[in-house]
Amino acid sequence: MAFRNIGIWMYQNCGGKAIEQKILEGLREREINAVTNLDLAEATSFDGQILCNGIIMNQLDLFFSYNAGQQTNYQQYLYQSLSESIPTINNYHAFALTEDKFRTAHLLRRHNVSTTDHVLCNRKNIPMLKQKLQSWEGKAICKPVDGWGGRGLIKLESERDFDLLTPYLLKQDAPQFYIERVIENDFSDYRIDIVNGQVVSCYGRQAAKGEWKTNITNGGNIMLREPNDEVIALAINAAKVTGLEIAGVDIIYDLEHEKYVVIEVNGIPAFATPEQEILGLNFNQHKIDKIVELIDITTAKPSLNNILDAININSNVANTQLNTELNYVTA
Repeated sequence: MAFRNIGIWMYQNCGGKAIEQKILEGLREREINAVTNLDLAEATSFDGQILCNGIIMNQLDLFFSYNAGQQTNYQQYLYQSLSESIPTINNYHAFALTEDKFRTAHLLRRHNVSTTDHVLCNRKNIPMLKQKLQSWEGKAICKPVDGWGGRGLIKLESERDFDLLTPYLLKQDAPQFYIERVIENDFSDYRIDIVNGQVVSCYGRQAAKGEWKTNITNGGNIMLREPNDEVIALAINAAKVTGLEIAGVDIIYDLEHEKYVVIEVNGIPAFATPEQEILGLNFNQHKIDKIVELIDITTAKPSLNNILDAININSNVANTQLNTELNYVTA
């Protein structure tokens, strides 16, 4: 196998530095060299090249980006440009898609993946939005289309809540409003991590007492949870539809309609922190192994023997076709 060079930008807090070191060890075992700390915020581009910390990024065999908390528009702009030159994990198209809650839910619904009922509109569609809320008995969640960690969410309990919120919405610069129907649930969810189409972990999150958000950043608690076949199939399908190589799929159970529902697909699902590992979340090494395997597969270069075998196969097929044609002509 030819020696390969990849770039990595990974979060360093909450155990991320130790995770990165284990990824590097796995890559070295496969003769893959990795350059770390390639933060695109420090990159520049000129003469058809993207240069970051002395590294010509578009000469790498792959770029692995895994840092949810420090993404800026500039970094994502260069990430998109870089993905047009070399493989990136996640691929930029799927990453950008799942950064947008509406686009993700819209795509999932079009592919018959169970997801939340939702509406996207702008200032001109407020009356239509109010009609939709009436069919939901006024219960909905107003969300920004981007962001993570449960930030910016506003829960509406009645149509009156929406009437009170409307003046605020009309003052915002956002070009659209994204509203989801409130799903009756037990205030817990499943987080299923997928790498290259395979489930690598599952755990649950329980909202704090009196709260409805399960996000850890909003006081939610981690709990051990085993998924059933329906949850696994739903998560794998959601990851496949979005095109993510690495995905964290959040799923809740809709008590009213008695079905599992995808509420979000994340392109940078977190590893277990050291504190969470103590609680029993022990999937980190398995996830690392699968990510290393994915990088290996994505950057694999055919050996000379593979190339010669392919040439021989094609030559044999061509000779067989030619002999068949000649026999037909002389028959």
